[in-house]
Amino acid sequence: MTFADVRKLALSLSNVEEGTSYGTPAFKVSGKLFIRLREDGETLVLATTFEEREELIAADPETYYLTDHYLHYRYVLVHLSRVHPDALRDLINRAWRLASAAKPRAAKPRTKAAGKFAPKPRNRVG
Repeated sequence: MTFADVRKLALSLSNVEEGTSYGTPAFKVSGKLFIRLREDGETLVLATTFEEREELIAADPETYYLTDHYLHYRYVLVHLSRVHPDALRDLINRAWRLASAAKPRAAKPRTKAAGKFAPKPRNRVG
């Protein structure tokens, strides 16, 4: 599989936005990341559950893996050159459903002052 294949699959799903995350191509739904390409250009970061991630890694550690960075996040790393097309299609669909079910991220309120965003007021003591 290639990232072009991933892109085609991701964009076939409803409400998917293409953008970047950490400087690499990424896909979001309702502002929630569900797929991104890692910096090596050969690995996907894919949303999943902790349970499914554990099962995938146990079943095929040459295809699915984890780094310390992702230990506490609901993502699995997937070697694109090793993953079966049907498995990846299913994983992308599940990742999309997980992200779709998550509450949309709320925009942070900002105030404008003199044409620039003003810093948040600080609590002053004394």
